[in-house]
Amino acid sequence: MLWFVLHTTFEKHTVRDQNNLFFQIAIAMALQEVECDPNIREEEECGNISCETEQVDYYPGELVDHWSSFSNRGLYHCYSLGLKRNFAYHVSFREIVLIVKCDLGSDFVNMCFPLGSNVSVNMKYAGAIHLDSDQVNIARRFQIMVLRLLIDKNIKKNMSALKDVLDGLQQEETISRTAYLLLPSTGCNENSPIIDWDCVRSCLFSSVVVSSGDMVMGNGVQHCCSSESVHLVHTKNVAVCRCMLTNSLVFTPHNEMLYCITSILEDLDGNSPMKVRRGKARTYKEHYRRRGITLRYERESLLCGRHLFTMHNWLQRTQISQQKESNNTVELPPELCVIVLPNITISTLYSFSFVPCIMHRIESTLLAARLKIIQMNHCTQNVSVPASKVLEAITTNKCQEGFSLESLETLGDSFLKYAASQQLFRSNIYDPEGLLTEKRVKMICNATLCKLGCKQKLQGFIRNEIFNHKKWIIPGDRTICLLEDDVCFFSKVIYRVGTKLIKGEIVADVVEALIGAYLSEDGELAALLLMEWLGMKVDFVNKLPNEMPFLEKPEMYVNVHHLESLLKGYKFRDPSLLVEALTHGSYELPDIPRCYQRLEFLGDAVLDYLVTVHLYKQNPGLSPGLLTDLRSASVNNDYFALAAARAGLNEHILASSELQKQITSFVKKSERLFSGPIFGWEAETHVLADIIESIAGAILVDSGFDKAAVWESIRPLLEPIVTPGTIKYQPVRELEEIYRKKSNKKPEYFVKDHDGVVSVTAEVLVDGTTFSETRTDPTKEAAEKLAAKAVLVKLKAVLGIA
Repeated sequence: MLWFVLHTTFEKHTVRDQNNLFFQIAIAMALQEVECDPNIREEEECGNISCETEQVDYYPGELVDHWSSFSNRGLYHCYSLGLKRNFAYHVSFREIVLIVKCDLGSDFVNMCFPLGSNVSVNMKYAGAIHLDSDQVNIARRFQIMVLRLLIDKNIKKNMSALKDVLDGLQQEETISRTAYLLLPSTGCNENSPIIDWDCVRSCLFSSVVVSSGDMVMGNGVQHCCSSESVHLVHTKNVAVCRCMLTNSLVFTPHNEMLYCITSILEDLDGNSPMKVRRGKARTYKEHYRRRGITLRYERESLLCGRHLFTMHNWLQRTQISQQKESNNTVELPPELCVIVLPNITISTLYSFSFVPCIMHRIESTLLAARLKIIQMNHCTQNVSVPASKVLEAITTNKCQEGFSLESLETLGDSFLKYAASQQLFRSNIYDPEGLLTEKRVKMICNATLCKLGCKQKLQGFIRNEIFNHKKWIIPGDRTICLLEDDVCFFSKVIYRVGTKLIKGEIVADVVEALIGAYLSEDGELAALLLMEWLGMKVDFVNKLPNEMPFLEKPEMYVNVHHLESLLKGYKFRDPSLLVEALTHGSYELPDIPRCYQRLEFLGDAVLDYLVTVHLYKQNPGLSPGLLTDLRSASVNNDYFALAAARAGLNEHILASSELQKQITSFVKKSERLFSGPIFGWEAETHVLADIIESIAGAILVDSGFDKAAVWESIRPLLEPIVTPGTIKYQPVRELEEIYRKKSNKKPEYFVKDHDGVVSVTAEVLVDGTTFSETRTDPTKEAAEKLAAKAVLVKLKAVLGIA
């Protein structure tokens, strides 16, 4: 590592620099610091961060309690869950009420979130409600029955498991479990929601009985009317009042299916002709007789039913979009049906089919809110970051939801790079660029960020798996895995529910994304406070340079007035900084003791940050990954080199005659690009790009670290800045993406080097045809780009891509 630092530093400086007293002092101090700094000695802080390790998974304490305690609280907090959709469907939504033990906080007073692209949820605080223990236990029974049947339609398995749950409801429970209620609502009064208790009490109907693990049928006559003249209908095992069949959930043992009954078909009975597509018409009675079933009550009206709803992961961005549930209905003889739940509407069942996705989002947002509170408890200043933004920062692309941390990670990465760079630049005034870069790498590399994130136990908050509703924890279900509290670190209890596999680099990504979240919502101070909580103390000190100008007459070396006019009229307080920014290491003149590399180090970071912030603000709602693409297209050596050439900065560079010839040759070759947007990938030299960055660094130092002054001066040179509509991908990447979609393979590249000229052949095989092109250039990177571009032209023509 030490050899790398010294070799890199010496390689970038000429003999004039190496003999300079300043340079010798810098190297001596570098030697001492490398020997003493434990961070630089340590190769890997977190081991192999690319390997997956088993990490704890957290669950929000707001939704956990002993059920014996929860059922006797008396007073509960309520949140209404209203659903809306943007497609037509014959079944309407109904409102659901979430009942919890405590106030969930300000983030949940009025929270809206989408379920995919077609359904949205509006969550509002609906006041407090008083419930006695009997009401709580009935509600618990109701939600377990409904959600179990929706998640897994195996009635026999569910009823057997449900019996175990219900048998234990009256027992005192001292084990922590998910404890909250989800109930159908008929609206709200002034202070609390109105629960549809008629629907909830349907779970007390005992038509289906489970004994010794086998399902048997109850018997007798059940009805909801006191009149002796009530109209009874014969079901499989019970004679019931007609009103108990309308809006009910039934089970048909002959085919082991569940149906939602929506109405009684008064004009159809067992003797009515069936609707058949082909063949001879026959009655319902004949239809069932052919299947070995004899209808005993053939004159009773048939029931109109439809299959129970299928649960989807509505959180996925690759949405089931217009895949709506089938509208098909079936006609059922009542005597073939076993009532599972009476008095439950199809709208209730339809709405409850969304509950696992809704609650998964609420559970995740509660964890995000808890993480925010933990951080806020550390700092003395008020920080305002919504839990939804923290949730975005802890959600990886693996979840396949409509948002992920990628854009925030890009924003946070650029801020982190700038914050570290300006601190290192100011606090290590004798360090050469090579050593500053090495220190920055150590300061903000993935291994360091992973270590800091793990120290604050971020890994338990990270969402890194696609949601599976079959693994979702049904509240109150006694068959789930137990929850264990984790109080050794947090001020309030957070519960552990199983484990998950996470790579160390994901923890590092989340650290950067959290920095980006705090930065985007509450500014640089909030981001710095978060970094301090993580263990990265960085100061922003806006002040003018203290040292005297190292040149008495900078006008003798560069045209200060003309250059300032190119920079939107920015006036240098210390024009010698401008000379330093334009001096290449090959320019040997004793009067100019420093080259541009330290300023380039600083300018590279500030431009990266400023461009990234601009792109983030100008393009709100970017899809995950697009900000990264825009940043890559806008912040790179080639893009900056062409911008510098178009502005004529090449005429002001202080460099050796040989390097000047190379720069002039490049400018002439690239003049054809000046009339259109600059996309930059064709550039061959980094020197011009370095100049853009070093001038930005010079302005930053001269202005007392005023980033606005830098952006105002440099932005005109970078115009037009890339947008989602004008982005041009680097040809090597574009070829790879097109070829991968077509063949799921990567292009092949063959490299030859002969007398300093590199030859690269790019080759792809599509539908039996080989597309191959060879290009040469002094550098492998440029030759590879040119070869890829040539293949792209042919491939796009064949595939019909514009």
